[in-house]
Parts: sequence; C-alpha cells; structure tokens
Amino acid sequence: MLSKPLKPALTAAFLATSFTSPATASDLGAAIVGGVIGGVIVNEVHRNKQRQRRATTYRRAPASSATRAQNRETQVALNYFGFHSGTPDGVLGRRSRAAISQYQVHMGYPATGYLAPYERNFLVSSYSRAQIGGPQVIKAMQGPNGVRGLLHSWRNEAAGVRTAGSGYSGGGYGGLPSEVSQAVDEIAASSEPTGEQLLQRTGFMQLADLNGDGRNDYVLDTSVSGSSFWCGASNCSVMVFASTPQGYQRNDFLARGVTPASFACHQGTCRMADTGETAPVQAAQQNRSTVTAFAGQESASLGGITLFDQPAQSASLTSYCSKVSLLTSSNGGFMTAASMTDPELALGEQFCLARTYAINAGETRAGKVQGVSQAQIDSQCDAFGPAVQPFLAKLGTAGSGEVMGDVQKFVLQSGMSLEQLANTAGICLFSGYRRDDMDVALGAALILTGTGQRPYAELIGHHLALGFGAPVTAERAQDWYGMAVISLESGAAPVFAPGQPERAELIKTASAKLAGGRVQPVQASGSTALPSFSTD
Repeated sequence: MLSKPLKPALTAAFLATSFTSPATASDLGAAIVGGVIGGVIVNEVHRNKQRQRRATTYRRAPASSATRAQNRETQVALNYFGFHSGTPDGVLGRRSRAAISQYQVHMGYPATGYLAPYERNFLVSSYSRAQIGGPQVIKAMQGPNGVRGLLHSWRNEAAGVRTAGSGYSGGGYGGLPSEVSQAVDEIAASSEPTGEQLLQRTGFMQLADLNGDGRNDYVLDTSVSGSSFWCGASNCSVMVFASTPQGYQRNDFLARGVTPASFACHQGTCRMADTGETAPVQAAQQNRSTVTAFAGQESASLGGITLFDQPAQSASLTSYCSKVSLLTSSNGGFMTAASMTDPELALGEQFCLARTYAINAGETRAGKVQGVSQAQIDSQCDAFGPAVQPFLAKLGTAGSGEVMGDVQKFVLQSGMSLEQLANTAGICLFSGYRRDDMDVALGAALILTGTGQRPYAELIGHHLALGFGAPVTAERAQDWYGMAVISLESGAAPVFAPGQPERAELIKTASAKLAGGRVQPVQASGSTALPSFSTD
C-alpha cells in the first residue's frame, strides 16, 4: 500500500512526463500497473513494442540492393547445380530456403535453410569455377550426378582428399611428384579410366633421366587414355616433366608413338629430339596444333621454337602489335579505306585493335569469376587446345562454312549452354592473347563465332591473313572477313571498336586487295629506323 505523501509525488511525476516524453510516460505507467497486478501486462507491453519496432524496421529499412544482389547470386548458383530456387529475384523465400536445405543435405551440412558464410562462399565460387568450363566440367555434365558431382569433387579437393579424376590434392600416386600426379588426374578427368587405371596402362608413363641431373623425368602419353579430348586428327598431347631444383617443369607436345629418346631436356625446358614432323609446345608460346600442322623453319635463337614460314614476321603477336603501333604513330594514325596504301598493314592495325578490345572485354569477364585464380583460368583454357585442334588444322584447307559446321557440332555436343560457352570463350580469348597463345585465342574465336556471334569471324580472318596460329592464305582470310562484314552490315552489334562503323568497309576493301597477293610492309614515312626498347 502506497503512503499518502508518495501518491501525489508519483501523480505529479506521471503528469509531468506525459507532456514531455510519451514513450517514458508509457513505460512509467506500465511500471505502476505492473506493481499493482503483476508482471504479465509489463511483458505484453514490451512484446507489443518489439513487434512495432520490427514492423517499423521492415517498412523503413528494406533489404539493400547489395543484399539482393548477393541473394540473386546465391539463387543463380543453386539453380545451376539443380537445387531449384525459382526465378532469381534476390528474395530468399520459402522456395529458396528449401533449395538451400537440399544443397546442405547434398554437401552433408546441417539442413537449416540458412547458409553459413562458408557454405555460401563455396556454392558461389563453385558456380563461378564451373562457368570457366574445361574437361572436368564437361565430364561431370555427362556423369550420373550431373554438375552436382563437381561440388563433391571440389569440396574434397579443398579438404585435401584426393579422389580419382577429381583433381590432385596432395596425396600423389605411389610417390609420384605432385606435378605429375596432378597431370594424371587432369587426364583422368576427361577420360573413362581412373588415374590408377591409367598408370597401369602400358606406355602411358615412361621414365628416364632426360636432362642428365641424375633424377627421373616423366613422359605422359595421352594417346593410350582412350579419350578423344586429348587427341587431334593425327597427334595426341604428350606431357614431359623435367626435374628442376624448384620441382618438375611441364612441357606440352603434340606427337604420337613417342619414347624418352624422342625428347632432349636442358634443366626444365624440353624439346623434341627429332623435329622432322612434330614440334614442342613451350610454356611461353604453346602453339600446340598449329606448330605441328604448319611447321616451317626452326630458330635456334628462340630455343628451338618452330616458326611459320614467314622470315619477315615474328611469331609473337604481342611483338607484332608493338611494331604496328609504332608504324601507326609514325604515319599519323590508323589507315582508312580512302587513305589505305598497304592492305596488310591496314589489316594489321585492325587486328591489333580488335585484340585490345578482346583482352579488355575478357579481363572484365574474368574479374567477375570468384574463387578462381588467373593460373587456374589459364590452365582450364589450355584444356580447350586439343579439343579445337581439328578445326584449327582445317583452317588452311577448308572454307569457313565447312569449318563452322564442325564447330557448331562441337558446340551442340559440348553439354554446355550457349551462354556458358560464349562466356568461357570470351575469357579464354583474353587468356590466349594475354599469353600470346595462338591456339587458345584462335580456338576461342572459333567457339564464339560458332555460338552465333559472327562479328568474331574477323579475328579468324586476321589470323589467316597474317599467319598467327594459322597458315597464311589471303583467300581463306577473305572468306572469314566476309562472314564478319555481312553480319555487321545485317545489323549485328559490333564487338570491336563499336564507335567506328567505317571499320567494316575498311576490312572489306583491304581483304579484297590482299587476296591478289601478299604486299610487302611499307616503311613509315620520314623514319629511317624504329626505336628499340628493352624491358630486361
């Protein structure tokens, strides 16, 4: 029972606070009532306030655009791996929660319907990694579990558990070096035999001391794997691992029927001992199929790299574009259809311009791939070299229609969507040009053209006109140039220099003039010598 003197004080305090702070008055009133009839009403008051706060928060602070973007990313990844979350709208509703639970059950995580940070990061990075493509992805698509099988393979890889065909993770095969074990799994990922079964096949692995350092070196011959992925029309990939103080260095070749005597190594660098028919694929050059098919003269100054039969031109596109840039600057800018004096140089300028656009666009695409290093991207792009080798080998002898027919069959049988193939090819186009790897770049251009993006045929024309990764044939080049020009004139969106619509007319005119015979390069006017720069 309250005493009389206390009642007026409480009443005055209540009246005073009711005019200055409604929230405080309400709390005080609740406290007084609670003192009389118990704590039940007090609790209800607090619960009502919490509901009001939650409702206010929901109305005033909707999910941020960044959160919705992350949610959409999660939903896209779930859908890709077969955990159907519906349309990616950025709202993780009941259907998305069910899909998350299915993903968690598949991975052995607690099925809460809510992703822990690691669970989400692994899901999204696995989706990004799958978009790169490569033999492991293609094989998974054809397996009983589909692309979901990649999740288990990459989980085991991250945990350091090696499974056959899932990618080397550190265990090794019977004491083999890690680099060799990784290559065994790489080959197994695109063939039916497991890594253990491949090692039991006669001729798959051959050992010898190739560089004279007293340690075993290894030769892996994919021709005995039974997989067409690693073989072209006449040759298959051969991987030679030479010992160095830092580990084993891999050298790739295209050949058939090899033995250790077929190779000679100096430290970690190897070359074919007999260069009559086959040629090595050096790490910096990696012109696998084209060097074999169109080998010309050998340059001792380049460490035995076989060049095309073009003494006046460097085999490096990067070096060539640097020279073209100097000539363009000396001549006061790019040639136009009206000012063109040398069709070969005009096409060279446009080739190098298109290469720059391809590198910039591909670099942007690659930057969006999460959880995958540039080295992994390059490695997976290299895997397309043997797959597109038959198409590259026909460029000098077959018309564009015949080659495109073969490429489109490859696209249809790849098990990948057009969008995924185009995205992969765009990234590999950047990877190939960045590393001066003409097989990867030219193969990616073929795939992009085969997916319906005909303006990319311009690149194939450039390769054929100027002899980078393909034999020089102006007539075949004009065929591919025509495909790109007709596409642009029919309204296709340009993929190179979109602000220069006059490029199509220039390419048409220059290729027509070039088809009459190769024109010698014109020296820059007013220039007696080109400057020389060194980055050493």
